[in-house]
Amino acid sequence: MTYKTRLGFRGLLAAGAIAVTAAMPFKVQAETTYNLALLSDFSGPYADIMPILAGGREAVFTWWNGTRGKELGVTLNYKNYETRYDAAQVASLWPGIKSELDPIAVVGLGGPDVAALSERLPEDKIPMFMATAAYGYAWQPDAWIFNPRPTYSHESAGFLSWMREQRGGDEPLKVAILASEASPAYVDMAKGLELYAEEHPDELDLVEVIYTEVQPTDLTAQMRRVARAGAEALVIQTNTSIVVAAKRGLQANGADIPIMMSSHNGLPASGGALGGLDQLEGDYEAYGMAVAADQDTPARQFYETLVADYGLEAPWNVVTAMGISQGLYTVAVIGHAIEEYGADGLTGEKVREALFAGPITTEETHGFLPTLTFTPEAPFPLKGLKVNVGTVRDGKIAIEATGVDVPDVRKW
Repeated sequence: MTYKTRLGFRGLLAAGAIAVTAAMPFKVQAETTYNLALLSDFSGPYADIMPILAGGREAVFTWWNGTRGKELGVTLNYKNYETRYDAAQVASLWPGIKSELDPIAVVGLGGPDVAALSERLPEDKIPMFMATAAYGYAWQPDAWIFNPRPTYSHESAGFLSWMREQRGGDEPLKVAILASEASPAYVDMAKGLELYAEEHPDELDLVEVIYTEVQPTDLTAQMRRVARAGAEALVIQTNTSIVVAAKRGLQANGADIPIMMSSHNGLPASGGALGGLDQLEGDYEAYGMAVAADQDTPARQFYETLVADYGLEAPWNVVTAMGISQGLYTVAVIGHAIEEYGADGLTGEKVREALFAGPITTEETHGFLPTLTFTPEAPFPLKGLKVNVGTVRDGKIAIEATGVDVPDVRKW
């Protein structure tokens, strides 16, 4: 895909909002400027979706600067840094990012960011806010990296429990997993669900776990084994390349096994890579945020506002929704910190403290996320976890289920 951000390039620099003097009731108040570091992948495995995700989160920052930020006397500047979705690259860039921007927060992308910065950010006292689900290896108390969604294994376990209920019967659901050892996050996605299946054999029968290249060329033989094992679902929470290869492998074997994807490699991104959404008819995406379907929802209405008034050019799909949701909960936390500590002298440490001080309501995120209550116990909310399920029906994204309960997934 070649969707571009509002500024029309895939490059490294997102234009910061200009600090101006704001006219305030009865007095003139100079705006205070703070910086955000945005970690991005315009040239690696997520290059096909990065402009869309970036467009969503950047439009939110522009919207916030013109609305809530203006009221509070604060402008947020932001800059993208190309990481190629590589932990070594993130670690190499970080000292320069910190020196150049002195950010009050980092807006992350995925597992390599977590792997590279999980030990650095507590020392530097700068929180990082993610758009994705969380990771088991980061499931520690006193975190500085925060996800608005539980782990990928939580989300897949919630989806599979729902799928088994829809199927009916007492037999466990037969499931296969496709992952890759190319990233710690990809391995983690499989390990958590493996443990859950091991502890709940009456619910899940894990017929095979396949580790493949991050951009495989052919998975026909592997999909033949999955089909012969009687798999009823194939979980792929990695990237679009693996979804494409798996789908082609299933088609080559005449196998009709529904694939469950996450948000970053979901139906529109993978469908586009396959040549059209119709290629994923009856497949699923499941995650703990709003499904970008045609229904008139608060999330859809806010997206339309960003398009009409704040230059957003990305299409209405799950990747755009992920970027918007990330931007919204980031600015919500920053807004809480400003309300608590004032506009002057804001630090990353104060932003983190504000995260624990009170919930981020679903109204603040315009329905993109449920109400989030963070505690120092984990890098994601631990209570009231739910997922939403989307599918392709007649060539269009449709909401299949909302508010699906996530089972208790033990830490691995």
